[in-house]
Amino acid sequence: MKINAVIKFKYKREEYAKIVFESLKPDNIGYVKSFVDDKYLICNLSGDSIGTILSTADDLVFCEMMVERTSELIELNFD
Repeated sequence: MKINAVIKFKYKREEYAKIVFESLKPDNIGYVKSFVDDKYLICNLSGDSIGTILSTADDLVFCEMMVERTSELIELNFD
C-alpha cells in the first residue's frame, strides 16, 4: 500500500522559499518531490509504510529548520 503526505512550508517571501528549496534539493532526491509556489515550499512524500513517511517527514522538517537557522545567522552577520 502506498502512503502519501504533503508538507507545506510558508515563508515571508518567495525568494526564501526558493533558497530553502535549493538547499534541500540534494537530500530530497529520490525521497521527496518538492516545488515552490509563491511563498510556499510544497513537499510531496510517498512511501510503503507510515514509518517510512514519518522518518522522511522528520528528516525533512529537521533539515528545513537548519536551513532557516543558518539563514538567520547569515542575515545577522550581514545586517
